[in-house]
Amino acid sequence: MAIATAPGRGAVGIVRVSGRGLAPLARCLTGRDLAPRVATYGPFLDAEGRPIDQGLALYFPAPHSYTGEDVLELQAHGGPVVLQLLMARCLQAAAEGGLLPRLRPAEPGEFTERAFLNDKLDLAQAEAVADLIDASTEAAARSAARSLSGDFSRRIEALRDGLVELRMLVEATLDFPEEEIDFLEKADARGRLARLAERLDAVLDTARQGALLREGLTVVIAGQPNAGKSSLLNALAGAELAIVTPIAGTTRDRVSETLQIEGVPVHVIDTAGLRSDAEAADEVERIGIARSWEAIAGADAVLMLHDLTRALDADYAAADRAIEAQLPDRSRRVHVFNKTDRVDAAHRAAVLAGVPEGERALTLSAKTRDGLEGLRRLLLELAGWHASPDGVFIARERHLTALRRAREHLELAEGWAARRDEALDLFAEELRLSHDALGEITGAFSADDLLGVIFSRFCIGK
Repeated sequence: MAIATAPGRGAVGIVRVSGRGLAPLARCLTGRDLAPRVATYGPFLDAEGRPIDQGLALYFPAPHSYTGEDVLELQAHGGPVVLQLLMARCLQAAAEGGLLPRLRPAEPGEFTERAFLNDKLDLAQAEAVADLIDASTEAAARSAARSLSGDFSRRIEALRDGLVELRMLVEATLDFPEEEIDFLEKADARGRLARLAERLDAVLDTARQGALLREGLTVVIAGQPNAGKSSLLNALAGAELAIVTPIAGTTRDRVSETLQIEGVPVHVIDTAGLRSDAEAADEVERIGIARSWEAIAGADAVLMLHDLTRALDADYAAADRAIEAQLPDRSRRVHVFNKTDRVDAAHRAAVLAGVPEGERALTLSAKTRDGLEGLRRLLLELAGWHASPDGVFIARERHLTALRRAREHLELAEGWAARRDEALDLFAEELRLSHDALGEITGAFSADDLLGVIFSRFCIGK
């Protein structure tokens, strides 16, 4: 039992109960027998028969409910006190005469966990419920809805079915060696395996896009004071989020904003200007600089912002190089040269000529917004985003891990298959391990502790 709507005041609030034999509880609370799956308007009664509130009661007998158990929903006015009174009344009524002695408040995600355990949803669909609730962009919500409808699960099950067929052929050959069947040739095992690997690669690619929609990309803007970091954040966000002044060290702490680029959430963090502790104005700025380095360490991409007007100055360039030496690997680094509106083309070309070979670089003006679109495209490229013709389903890091492991086992299986009949037992084992890895995604093979972690992150009431 739980309040199934968000905390706070609202027009409607819902109290949800799931379990066995809820018809007597429904009768006790409403004073009547409820028709299955029909909204019934009337009072919700306290122990003395007085109305607590007026609202809609819905009764879903098992197995035709969200959880697969009997489900009772009380839709009342959305005041916190009203909903707490209904919760207390449910517990009181359940205890009277031993009606439902084990009725208790639900744990986070327990309704969806019961739906999974009662085969109403597989594990990927159950996770999609939480992802749909937590979606930060329209694209993420649509992708989560696709996963909830079973699109992701069906593609995983199709792969597992293909592996089952291949495993059956291998096992049959192992069980009847006297038949002298040239298994690899007649059953086209290697061809089947190659096609399965191609399909798995396609699912993995789509899952990466789905994981990106769910998690987004964390980008940190770093650089010396007054390079234009706060101005760039404001330009990307289209709002004055950060204070901008000519005074060095204006930004003392991290300022962040989540943007959408083609539906992908991009978490942009503006940091304090990076310089040595000795150059910092005070202890506050030194703490801000330390926090900047923490943000940089956890970023998916770092925009190293340079001031074009000072980039050819020897001291300024040396300070930039000192910062760059502490930045993460080059694959996550982009040189962004700001203030194109204040230099000519020759100056810009001279600066770009000094960028190390193989490193990404672009020029823009945070003030005029010239070049921002190029930066947005580059951020998507860094994230590995590309439009999928078949659409995208939401995915989590756990799904990607399982898919990668399944792919690794298929690769090992290909190696054993190349050795023909002498290694069929090892071939069969790698196919089994790949099959099991895919089963972890939908919950066909899942440890109880994993389920506990997954559902504990849901909101209470779902």
